[in-house]
Amino acid sequence: MHFTSEQRLDDGVLEREFTLREIPGILWTPEAASTPTPLILLGHPPLGLGKMYPRLVGRARNAAAEGFATATIELPGSGDRPRLPAVDQARADLRRAMQAGEPVSDEIVDALVLPLVDKAVPEWQAALDALLSVPGIGGPVGYSGGLISIGIRLATVDPRVSAAVLFAGSLVPRVMFEEARQVTVPLHVLLQWDDEGNDRQAALDLFDAFGSQEKTLHANMGGHTGVPQFAGDAADRFFARHLK
Repeated sequence: MHFTSEQRLDDGVLEREFTLREIPGILWTPEAASTPTPLILLGHPPLGLGKMYPRLVGRARNAAAEGFATATIELPGSGDRPRLPAVDQARADLRRAMQAGEPVSDEIVDALVLPLVDKAVPEWQAALDALLSVPGIGGPVGYSGGLISIGIRLATVDPRVSAAVLFAGSLVPRVMFEEARQVTVPLHVLLQWDDEGNDRQAALDLFDAFGSQEKTLHANMGGHTGVPQFAGDAADRFFARHLK
């Protein structure tokens, strides 16, 4: 991992851009950090770090106020990374089905999501290896947001992830329901009740499938972009309980 730039934000948070092999990423650390500082991995949809930056830095600032470092990496096929033609084709098929008012087939969902999960999770693990070697960062580690299927796989395969906040709303392949039963870390799941792009019943079924003894569903009225501020505050309190 090589740091390529750094700046101090107006609230004292240190923001450092890095590359991990060819993968861009960003690390945020609080001004008055404890040692070792807990780390939260910030997931995001595959829209590119440039487009997602305003939302990511807002989440990072909130986490820093609670004493957490945060980090994120560019997803496969996003931003300036090489495209994934099969995923792009599945995304086009999804768009056509939704515009035509047709049901989205399991084949489209699998083709869209599973290649991203298979490629992204090992990259998150490699990033975690590098981030935990940065002076002052020592865990424990949480995962927050992004494609819920990536969060499920990461919580299943990497024992360093000790708690997760997952955002319901992304299309979930059926095989991920089986993986969800293997998740045992504490979970805080955010669900927008009227999310126009989400199958609410599927989201509830997925929550029911999680194997965690401690799992909380935080459901709010409103669409995909209407997550209230207090929902984020509740997620921060969840991490404060489990990472400090």
